[in-house]
Amino acid sequence: MTDPADLSVTLVDGYVDEPAHFGVPPYVSTYPRYTAGALVDAGVPPENVTYHTIDELRDDRHKWQDVEEADLFCYIGGMTVPGKYVGGPPAEPDEVRELAWTANGVSVMGGPVRFGVGEANEGASETERDDLDFDFLAMADVEAAAHDIVANGLDGFEDRYRGVPEETRWARQGAFVVEQHPNHPDHLIAELETSRGCPYRCSFCTEPMYGDPEFRPPGSVVDEVDALSDRGVRHFRLGRQADILAYGGDGEAPNPDALRDLYGGIREVAPDLETLHLDNMNPITVVKWPEKAREGIRIIAEHNTPGDTAAFGLESADPLVQEENNLNVSAEECFEAVRIVNEEAGWRPGEDSEARSASESRAAKPRGPSVGDDAPNRLPKLLPGINLVHGLKGEREATFRHNKEFLQRVYDEGYMLRRVNIRQVMAFEGTDMAETGADLARDHKKRFKQYKREVREEIDNPMLERVAPVGTVLPDVTLEYHQDGKTFGRRLGTYPLLVGVPGERELGRTLDVAIVGHGYRSVTGVPHPLDVNSASMDELSAIPGIGRSSAGDIVVNRPYESADEVDLDAEIADFTTVRPFESAD
Repeated sequence: MTDPADLSVTLVDGYVDEPAHFGVPPYVSTYPRYTAGALVDAGVPPENVTYHTIDELRDDRHKWQDVEEADLFCYIGGMTVPGKYVGGPPAEPDEVRELAWTANGVSVMGGPVRFGVGEANEGASETERDDLDFDFLAMADVEAAAHDIVANGLDGFEDRYRGVPEETRWARQGAFVVEQHPNHPDHLIAELETSRGCPYRCSFCTEPMYGDPEFRPPGSVVDEVDALSDRGVRHFRLGRQADILAYGGDGEAPNPDALRDLYGGIREVAPDLETLHLDNMNPITVVKWPEKAREGIRIIAEHNTPGDTAAFGLESADPLVQEENNLNVSAEECFEAVRIVNEEAGWRPGEDSEARSASESRAAKPRGPSVGDDAPNRLPKLLPGINLVHGLKGEREATFRHNKEFLQRVYDEGYMLRRVNIRQVMAFEGTDMAETGADLARDHKKRFKQYKREVREEIDNPMLERVAPVGTVLPDVTLEYHQDGKTFGRRLGTYPLLVGVPGERELGRTLDVAIVGHGYRSVTGVPHPLDVNSASMDELSAIPGIGRSSAGDIVVNRPYESADEVDLDAEIADFTTVRPFESAD
């Protein structure tokens, strides 16, 4: 190939979704950042590297010229779990193939797409590998492939995995590419890797294909956060690992000292960060080593930001399904892990030690909405989430009952779950599920839909009211889309709450929101504090205790000089403010 200093390279991010890695906006995965760093390490000047998301190419056909004219074109994408995506749908196979046809230079494809090609939102499916007409399909690390093609030429290409020293260099050297992301800087969250691989071998999961976990030392991750922070990133998630509690240990047992070095180091180099969340935590780790796990969970809750979620891969509460799919945790063990996380991290910022020790206090209605990291009406620091997969070997009618009974028990005993993720299996080549496919999932699809609706109505709705009671304040909600006369938005973080605000507001702006109502998977909120001199009828009447009639009276009697002029109960007044009427909208 051309001298690396003269190469032009275009990276296109088609988005990724793996069991332990997420890269759909507002997330940016490790892949494009590490690939950019690998290119720079091989001699390509940073200014010669162009990065686009698939949504940029959808919106602006002129940007396809960067794909066409690049000496080297790298596509990154792939889903190995199905999902619904508000931030932008992952690239479809036909779009990826068109990219390959457009590129005149050498084309390389990599990421989880190497496991197979699936469709967004589709569970209950088999997938197959497809090179989609690219010159090279990186069957190991796409960043290593890009590096070696540049450094060694086309004949020097071979599939290989990068090691921790390369990862450490490439993570820092590639941090610059985030500045080219359309969400940068305010609405972008960087996915951080602490390890890949998993010591367990669940039948459907692609994560074990990376092998047993190899942990990055704390300094490597902290150095990456430092580089990203220098580039304006303020939101981070430790999501690229199968089990955050196992970090820095022997692959299974917790190592609290390593967690302390990791979280403390991140806070030191990025003191102004706005989000620090995680994703995966293995419940079997919590119950096998309860004291070490409790210490590790406390460390996380001391350093993270509110609203964090530890996704628990229960997968199924049915003992038969657990046995036939080599699942590593029983329903009883998972319940114990839920209890421990609630006890150690289910507190809200600003609560005193006595309130922290009482589950009924943690779930009680916040008093007096206020904003700030120490406000007691924020979301809990860290709660478990439950992942359930359907269509696994051995699934039967009783499976649905076992799962519902587990979730009902968690609720009835007063504990909190941030969310319940229910999906149907995708069967990938290289997993045990490839032998049986997704036939059961398809056969049970009608029952699955009914059961999913029941969980949303009977569990999700009351659980959401417990986790985020009326009066809870969500700071910095970014408004994303309009629907049915409302504006919907989310905070940045792990599994953020979807919030509907009455009226159609300017998209892209952020505002603080107080929760006033609950759906099955979303909440209704009003701007906080709500100025009664400018609030709409819909906003005022959404506040519990104010009906349309009272809202009308408030509007008719505007403007007000002070809060004393508004006849509101103290509890309702907590939601509102009165600005001097001459400055009101």
